[in-house]
Amino acid sequence: MSHLSQFVTALIASGTILIIILATDIGRKRITTARMVRSVIAVAVIIAIFVRSFPTQGNDVSLQLVGIGVGVIAGLIAGTLLPAYRHESGDIYTYGGIGYALVWVVLSSGRVLFAYGAEHWFTADLIRFSIDYKISGRDTYSNAFVFMSLAMVLTRTAVLLTKMRRVRAAEAAQVAG
Repeated sequence: MSHLSQFVTALIASGTILIIILATDIGRKRITTARMVRSVIAVAVIIAIFVRSFPTQGNDVSLQLVGIGVGVIAGLIAGTLLPAYRHESGDIYTYGGIGYALVWVVLSSGRVLFAYGAEHWFTADLIRFSIDYKISGRDTYSNAFVFMSLAMVLTRTAVLLTKMRRVRAAEAAQVAG
């Protein structure tokens, strides 16, 4: 995929993840293992396709870790906007509304916008920044965004598991009490 521009790569990766997350989480959706695993698999495939190297020079690792950190924070924010409840059927459901969708849309759009800007609006400034802060190149930025997506999806999945367990524990406490 090295023949694709950074913008097209970001568009494909971000768009794919966004579509899967929104299809999986928007509206009233039952929490299932397949639901949680589907989005993690999608991000793993994106990583396999688009992460070509793991730069470790200068501040490369730090920038990639920042991507992971931002992804965890964004995943926690998104998770708070995904309430879980026990349905009368006995299954546990979440409800993803506009706030939840906006978190994902804003971050996905931000990744695509950055990639477009890196190629068209602030290329020279990004090169200067990379030299000044010892960032080795586009793979480092690309990885930071892909790792951010992975961290966001994994955090959202952890939040779903936690919410499912809390609903079950609260129900068990009511039955016992």
